[in-house]
Amino acid sequence: MDVAVLYSGGKDSNYALYWAIKEKGLNVKYLVNVESENKESYMFHIPNVHLTELSSKAVGIPLIKIYTKGEKEKEVNDLKEGLKELDIDGVVTGAIASKYQKDRIDKICKELNIKSFSPLWNKNPEWILRTVSELFEVIIVGVYAYGLGKEWLGKRIDKSNIDKILKICEKYGIHKAFEGGEAETFVLDSPVFKKRIKIEEAEIVWHDTWGVYNIKRAKLVEK
Repeated sequence: MDVAVLYSGGKDSNYALYWAIKEKGLNVKYLVNVESENKESYMFHIPNVHLTELSSKAVGIPLIKIYTKGEKEKEVNDLKEGLKELDIDGVVTGAIASKYQKDRIDKICKELNIKSFSPLWNKNPEWILRTVSELFEVIIVGVYAYGLGKEWLGKRIDKSNIDKILKICEKYGIHKAFEGGEAETFVLDSPVFKKRIKIEEAEIVWHDTWGVYNIKRAKLVEK
């Protein structure tokens, strides 16, 4: 089965990609990234989406870019129009608990007569965070919730700090897989990457209560 993976470069879409290739043996023909002008898009991941081109080269799968102004509901139609052009049998997403997102993607797939796969849907959030931290080299590139401060930007999520992160989530009522947008991530290496991504230059941009880790330069290196 030929599929496209909706891909942002973050932990959830990388798990969707890993699941499609390693667990289901699907032929991932395309990574599809939606770049929104709206920094508060209802549907799509924003931080460091420019690096999805590098991720595409790392895994060796073509990247399809879809551009949208990010207007509510119109951005969904922009995604549909982009997917309509692809010769695929299904779409794989990293949706976890957002009914808003999943319902709209399922509707698009139904209208295009293709299958919709969401391997992380309704999975235990702690299991998700632990699993992706073990599978991938994943860093935090955005924090937007009280309890997650500037010190977490650019940090890898791994066995040295995952228990601390989970305790912070419990204390402050943060979704343990960041499904509410409390934090954003970016994956530097994965079992399905042929090369890993190395950050050469980055900056922390802090806005009083929230911030982003802006990756300015990165390159592919041998694993």
